[in-house]
Amino acid sequence: MHKVPELPTMSTALARVDYRTTPEYYFDTEQVTDPVVLHLLSCCPTVFGLKKAVADLLTGQHDFPLPASEGVIESGATVRGEVIVASGAVIAEGAFVTGPALICPGAVIEAGARVRDNTVIGPGCRIGFGAEVARSLLIGGCFMKHTSFVGDSVLGLGVNIGAFVSTTGLRVTSGPVTEPATEEVCAHLDGHRIASGQTKFGAVIGDGVIIPAGTVLQPATLVGAHTVLYPKTQVGGFFPAGSQGR
Repeated sequence: MHKVPELPTMSTALARVDYRTTPEYYFDTEQVTDPVVLHLLSCCPTVFGLKKAVADLLTGQHDFPLPASEGVIESGATVRGEVIVASGAVIAEGAFVTGPALICPGAVIEAGARVRDNTVIGPGCRIGFGAEVARSLLIGGCFMKHTSFVGDSVLGLGVNIGAFVSTTGLRVTSGPVTEPATEEVCAHLDGHRIASGQTKFGAVIGDGVIIPAGTVLQPATLVGAHTVLYPKTQVGGFFPAGSQGR
């Protein structure tokens, strides 16, 4: 007897075909000039794969060349583990960087900033005093000039993170919180849950978005390119590209 194949769940089906889960929806890849960043964006069908792709690339599991570490590490900077500082990049005195990490050309990690494991800081980004980035991809030209936290996230071209902004990457629907986390984080599109395949996932923030000071982004927040977000204490869910989020 012919066996009828099992249909995929709604979340799986949407994740396969929904354009709003692809990197192209959030990031203008034609404006991305760094070959490493472009490789990461091109090898992932959905944005949910980017965090793992970064980790795999930095730990040598991608057959793709990384740049030489020819940038500047100033005296007084703390650098631990495998950290590549590309030509034209700077890790300033008083900064703290823990690898594996890649600091792309023209990026500056300023005094008092912290960059942690499995992170790519794209070209022209500036990470300032009190700002912390962990397990994330910053595609290029991002500004985090004030005390803030971005973890398990992807930031597009020209994203500006205001003071005291924080992403959150864990589900806390039941306690106590455990480490490592065990509950999968899901995004929400059109009332459907979209599986991320991860137990920690922060936010995807498209090109040109400014996150107002004091904002906390809930797990798996998806913000389309050139969206305008108004100041508020918490945002979450999906914001279409070019929309105004209230």
